[in-house]
Amino acid sequence: MAAPGPRYGWYGDDFTGATDTLATLAERNIRALLFLRLPTREQRTAAGPLDAIGLAGATRAMAPDAMAGELALAGRFFAETGVGILHYKCCSTFDSAPHIGSIGAAARALRPHFPHPLLPVVGGQPNLGRYCLFGQLFAAAGSGGAVHRIDRHPTMSVHPVTPMAEADLRRHLAAQGLEPVALVDYRAYDRAEAEGALGLPPGPGPHTVLFDVSRSEDLAVIGALLWARMTEGPMLAIGPSSVALALATSWPGRRQPAIASPAPPPRNGPVLALVGSLSPVTRLQVAASSAYAPIGIDAHCLLSEPAYGLALAQDAEAILAGGQNVMLVTEAVRQAPAAATDVAMATGRLLQGILSAVAIRRLVIAGGDTASLAVRSLDIWGLSYRAPLAPGVPLCRAHSDVARLDGLDIVLKGGQMGPADFFDAVADPC
Repeated sequence: MAAPGPRYGWYGDDFTGATDTLATLAERNIRALLFLRLPTREQRTAAGPLDAIGLAGATRAMAPDAMAGELALAGRFFAETGVGILHYKCCSTFDSAPHIGSIGAAARALRPHFPHPLLPVVGGQPNLGRYCLFGQLFAAAGSGGAVHRIDRHPTMSVHPVTPMAEADLRRHLAAQGLEPVALVDYRAYDRAEAEGALGLPPGPGPHTVLFDVSRSEDLAVIGALLWARMTEGPMLAIGPSSVALALATSWPGRRQPAIASPAPPPRNGPVLALVGSLSPVTRLQVAASSAYAPIGIDAHCLLSEPAYGLALAQDAEAILAGGQNVMLVTEAVRQAPAAATDVAMATGRLLQGILSAVAIRRLVIAGGDTASLAVRSLDIWGLSYRAPLAPGVPLCRAHSDVARLDGLDIVLKGGQMGPADFFDAVADPC
């Protein structure tokens, strides 16, 4: 008898967040692998039996028409795989807009393949300092930083592409075409765990429901509800990795506590870091690092002068060949959305050239859009979980048909993630 297929699928709107979901599942002993593009039959076979299957995307940086095309293919793939629930993994800060990275556009593209009458939206992720109270989103500024309402957050309120000007997620999602959005506020979880006491809208639906999350314990109640409702057909859910945590906590027949996390393995070779994020958190982490030879990237020259990129690659290759770590840092100039995409793709080509010329042990990429576009340029088809590094930032193992890349350590860091000494900690050989 053939082994049952995966019950849960997730599509990450960028690569960094998709690896956080991978870690959330793997740390609870759920067999999971993240594919970087639609997998071939051979790659599915190489992955082995899975409880959960992921697909890393870049829709956070796409216009709605482009999102619709990509997600139609992804939705069909997950439906054919037979997963009972598809999680559209968005950023924990929900940064998106009607014209780019639209969560509403994602729901419209995916829901025909997952037509369950309930569309749950999970609004917080406490382990990353994200909370949703009465529908209002709050987020910490950096690791362990002060918590701000999202429209007053020092970074997300002034994001160069998708500034968060509305804290009420119901209004934020309605502007993207998801309306009406009902709310289950956090007080319901203490009153009762039964679905009837959670204040879900009456009638057969369809219903979009936002679930508050004030603490980690709320997720177990949400997860139990979602599993119970899956008897009504394949379901689409929206939210950060807390969706995965809610489902993993209540996984039917095999409720999994968190397992002891393995220690990061010795890296046994040089580290190459690429920093494309303009987040103040990341830029402070760069300034605090001392374990790398820094190489600045003039984004304009990289796009307009082929010889400039070749010279950068040669400089990095020479340093790495000598066993020293290298950090490539794009200039701290806010790019227009199109230019930012071009820069991310150009840095991906730069990485591809360096990795084809010199062997490294660990690759670190900081910046959601940078990671999504840069990693897609490499001959890597999947990532599996290796060890924790910081909340939201796991150490992953690359799967590739290219011997030089297969088994490579990869770390994909969002702009807001990690402590002040993040880069030096990643470079530590122990």
